[in-house]
Amino acid sequence: MSGVGGLSSGEVLLEGAVGQAWWLAAHEDDGPVRIVAGPFPDRADAAWAAGLHGPAGARPAFGIRRADGVLTRRPSPQDWAWLAQLTEQLERLPAGWDAGLSDDDPLVTLLIEVAAALLEAGLPLHVSTGAGSELGGACLTPEPAVGGVVVTWRQHDRMSVDHAHGPAVDAVLQPVMNRALADVLVLRGFVVDAFGGSSGHVVRLAG
Repeated sequence: MSGVGGLSSGEVLLEGAVGQAWWLAAHEDDGPVRIVAGPFPDRADAAWAAGLHGPAGARPAFGIRRADGVLTRRPSPQDWAWLAQLTEQLERLPAGWDAGLSDDDPLVTLLIEVAAALLEAGLPLHVSTGAGSELGGACLTPEPAVGGVVVTWRQHDRMSVDHAHGPAVDAVLQPVMNRALADVLVLRGFVVDAFGGSSGHVVRLAG
């Protein structure tokens, strides 16, 4: 198998074979992920190869190639960067947001999944206190009583506090943004219901 260019600094040679690297890989029916080309210096080159001559269903994947041509997946540099970004978002939640909840409580898992889905859509969480709290963002609150996570949007202080464009604009825009959050989460497979008489929503896992 051949790739393009040389190995990146994150790749390792193990007895003449490439260790961690980007590959073009395909899922077999009810079987392992099998490498069809590579290694490649980065994900972009693997994706380019998939578009040029990759078999149907082949996608870039990061990991170690076994002797039998099967891929053992490993977190890619992009995966680690994503986890760091998600961690930074979760640190924006109010102190004590998980009080009374164990680490393995389904509501904790649900909140993290909701935060990830919103971040992937380009919607950040609201910084609860301190620098940046004026910027607004999505507010997430686990509510055991309703078995879900309450999701609302916090507008920038210019809109919600200063009413820079007038209170009427603030009043109209708030439900629009809350519905936008709900639409994103419905598309991602969550169960989303209106929360009480407000324009916020409660999010639950499907099924």
